[in-house]
Amino acid sequence: MFDLLVRNVTLPDGRTGLDVACRHDRIVEIGSGVIGEARQIIDGRGYLLSPPFIDSHFHMDATLSLGIPRLNLSGTLLEGIKLWGELKPLLTHEAVVARALRYCDLAVTQGMGAIRTHVDVCDDRLLCVEALLEVKKKIAPYLDLQIVAFPQDGFYRSKTARQNLIRALDMGVDVVGGIPHFERTMADGAASLKELCEIAADRGLLVDIHCDETDDPLSRHVEALAYETRRLGLEGRVVGSHLTSMHSMDNYYVSKLIPLLAEAGLHATPNPLINITLQGRHDTYPKRRGMTRVPELRAAGINVSFGHDCVMDPWYPLGQGCMLEVASMGIHAAPMTSREAMRWAFDAVTVNPAKAMQLDGYGLDKGCRADFVLLQAKDPIEAIRLRANRLKVVRAGKVIAETPERLSLLHLDGRPVQVNGADYAPP
Repeated sequence: MFDLLVRNVTLPDGRTGLDVACRHDRIVEIGSGVIGEARQIIDGRGYLLSPPFIDSHFHMDATLSLGIPRLNLSGTLLEGIKLWGELKPLLTHEAVVARALRYCDLAVTQGMGAIRTHVDVCDDRLLCVEALLEVKKKIAPYLDLQIVAFPQDGFYRSKTARQNLIRALDMGVDVVGGIPHFERTMADGAASLKELCEIAADRGLLVDIHCDETDDPLSRHVEALAYETRRLGLEGRVVGSHLTSMHSMDNYYVSKLIPLLAEAGLHATPNPLINITLQGRHDTYPKRRGMTRVPELRAAGINVSFGHDCVMDPWYPLGQGCMLEVASMGIHAAPMTSREAMRWAFDAVTVNPAKAMQLDGYGLDKGCRADFVLLQAKDPIEAIRLRANRLKVVRAGKVIAETPERLSLLHLDGRPVQVNGADYAPP
């Protein structure tokens, strides 16, 4: 007896007509015509079954705070940081928890299975740290939360950031973060990376650095990050997030830099929605997109994932927790519209971030966790194009969210009366 049997689905690798059987919280069989009874049977109707979406870069302590205490009128990164500084004294534990839980509910309806969130540790109260640790426990049955200790105002630039970061890690925060380009000098930025990576190495933790999130082509801290990663044996455990300065660097320097990143086993996490709206604000025309060099990083074998970063907060007034929207913007901003590249963009919001976050049991193989999403699309590219409905969201073998199939009815003489976007794919 299976607990759940999903019949007739298509997998992201192109296999069709498969059944997926789950017992307890694991996938126990995948194949064509799986035989057995089940407590619940779902007819997949040939639609795409995907592992959960993963957001590997987010700021949950600020989410849904748009307009408190005011709006970011310039739309710049620096005004967003200033505005966040104005908001921090107004925060309460209860409000941070309430907004985070509201966002997590939204994320689950969008098929999210895990989020890596950065939490500001430059408030001596560590109010947001305590709040998100509470949220992590509450949502554990339906959403995995990885928390990064993030010194938003600078590891050295902020007087108490270092001691607060250590306190946050002692409280149970999972990952070491940093922001070297926001230190007072380039030398301080490099020194912060050295110490932060040493802290992570000593504690056996992962590292995720806001690195070179600037239009300045001379902001080259990612080079130091790659060096420290190799020096301390942290290969495969370090993420360079944003990396927007690489968009503005000269090609010769990048031709040296990217092999260094590959050599260090660095992961890269650009955030398309945010990078193309915050960067290039000081340009007239032509305006820079700001997103890092995704095709070149891919070509070097570097694991690249896309993050959402922000939803309705001091930095970004939009967003709905939809990683398919993030993937679509990544395709447009790169730009990369070959079939292969668009198909890869689906991996950038599923398997690639799972690898960067070292998630255990993730995937659609026998023995993996019974976590997946049934999408109203027939393949990954179509899912991105249509922002496909999440028909069923499954966690530990149980349906935890569902959305009705999206259909449009036309009242036109002699024309089809029912339209499903998935019917309009090329043959």
